[in-house]
This record gives sequence, structure tokens and C-alpha cells, in this order.
Amino acid sequence: MSTGVRKIVTSREFSLLVVLVLLCAVIQMRNPHFLTATVIDSILRNYSYTILMTTGMLMVLLVGGIDISVGSTLALSGMTSALLMREGLLPNAFSAYMVALVVGTLCGLLVGLAVTKGKVLPIIATLGFMYVFRGMTFFISNSQWVGMQALLQDYRDFSQGASLGISNLLWITIVVYIFVIVLLKWTRLGRQIYAVGSNPEAALVSGIRIDRVKLFVYAFNGSLAGISGAMFVGFYASAQNNSAMGLELDIIAACVIGGVSLKGGQGTVPGVLLGALMIAVINRSLSLVGIDPFWQQALKGAVILIAVTANILMQRQSTRRSLERKEI
Repeated sequence: MSTGVRKIVTSREFSLLVVLVLLCAVIQMRNPHFLTATVIDSILRNYSYTILMTTGMLMVLLVGGIDISVGSTLALSGMTSALLMREGLLPNAFSAYMVALVVGTLCGLLVGLAVTKGKVLPIIATLGFMYVFRGMTFFISNSQWVGMQALLQDYRDFSQGASLGISNLLWITIVVYIFVIVLLKWTRLGRQIYAVGSNPEAALVSGIRIDRVKLFVYAFNGSLAGISGAMFVGFYASAQNNSAMGLELDIIAACVIGGVSLKGGQGTVPGVLLGALMIAVINRSLSLVGIDPFWQQALKGAVILIAVTANILMQRQSTRRSLERKEI
């Protein structure tokens, strides 16, 4: 076996891919209609915004932070753009997405400033902003939801449409993933992000401006939550105050499944992609196999624990075998 192939086989991403394939095989045995083009397309469309937001959370976790306010940021961004459309202040779909992007970025900047300048622990800062942003969503909407009739037609058409047979929302996700891969792998900023999370003291000594890196990461994470807010509202053709409640837990779970360390400095884009796909498959499959709704959350947590454990064990076994070959 060549060195390149051995490196792939012993990687955490490969073991996670094996677990994902096995999970899909088990679901397929319970429901023969699961692995069909229609269901797969439905999964990718319905969870495109979740898959997208894992890249932002990845970068936050890489610097040793966390952000549990992203669900509220999504709701506030989507509601803001929907309200402006209802008032006739936005001319087209592009402007609606840009408004959501700006609102999300501002939310991320506020969180980043609290963490970097206010020196508030990330979990505390984002917990507070989670309630602040959700409260703002209720306030600006007067606790009302915005229906389909208030949204621009081209906005709905774009969010629910497809290009070259692929959902437009999935195209947005693909572009963001490519951007993040390039950023983390081939840029100085990407190396600084890993350095800040791996060893903050060494990063500071080497001249890295840690606060600036963290501020960028939180702002970027907020911008993706903002875009996701526009995607969410456009796809479901409505803006509601309780949109995406609890979504942050799915996103963090996807990152952990994908091998991202909560201590910072460790994680890859392919890993979080596989983790996000696993969360999407679990969410979609529980109803397909006839699981009672009251048991779905418990089983979802159990499957996540099993997936993470199996992934870690498979990686340890692969690493052990690799070390044994080196000793020989």
C-alpha cells in the first residue's frame, strides 16, 4: 500500500465515511426507498444551511471558542430581510441575501468584540447573545411571522430553484466550502487560525494578533449564519420568530463528529462535511423508519454517541496499525 493511500485509510475522515456508509446501509434495510435520488436531493436541500454553517463553527472551534448564538443569528437575519421585503424596500433576491449577510456579520462582530475586547468567556458571551438576538427577532417582528405573500417572487424562485440539476442553495454551500478549504489550507490567515487554537502563547510570541484572528472568525461565522437565514426563509417561504431554535446543537454535534477538537487547533473541512451529512441523514431517517417522534431526540443522541465512539475507535486502530508497520 502506497504512503498516500495509507494516509487516507488511517485518517479520521475515512473512518467517519465508513460509519456514514454503514448507517445509510442500515437505514436502507429498514426503508428501501431511502437511498433514492428524490430522498437524497431532499436531504441536501433541507439541510443545506446546516451543512453551510458547520464551516463557520469549525473556524470558531479551531481558535478555541464556541458560538451557541448562531441559531438566533439565523432567525434575526432572515426576519430582517423578510420584513424589508414585506415593506417593499428590497428590489430583488440579491439585495435580500445581502441584507441578511450584513445583519449576520454585525451579530458575529458583536460576539467577537465581547470575547476579544470584553474578555468574556465564549460560552457565556454567546449564551447571552443567543437570547438577545432571539429577543430582537420577536421585537422587530412584533411577535408576528412573515408569510409567503410578503416575499419577493424571484427570492422564492431562487431559494427553491436549481441550476444544472443542483439546488441553488447547495451551490452556495459548495462555493463556501471551497472558499474555506482554500482559506484554511493555503493562506497565512488559515495557518494563524490553527496556531491560535493549538498554542495561544506561542502564537502571541510569534507575532500573531490573536484578537484580530478571533474577531474575524466570529464575524465570518455570523456572516454564514446570516446567509443561512436568507436561505432558510426563502426555501420555506416564511420567516418565523422561533426559526432554527436548537440548531446550534446540531452544528456543534456535526463538528465534534467530524473530528473537531473543542479545545481548539484540530479539525478539517472534509471532517465537518461528513459530520454534517451524518446529522442530516439521522434527522431525515428517523421519521422514514417509523420512529415515534417522542423517541427521535433520544435515538438521535444515541446514534451521535455511537458514531463518535466508533469513529474514534476505528481511527485508533488504524493509527496503531500504522505505527506497527513503521516499527517493522
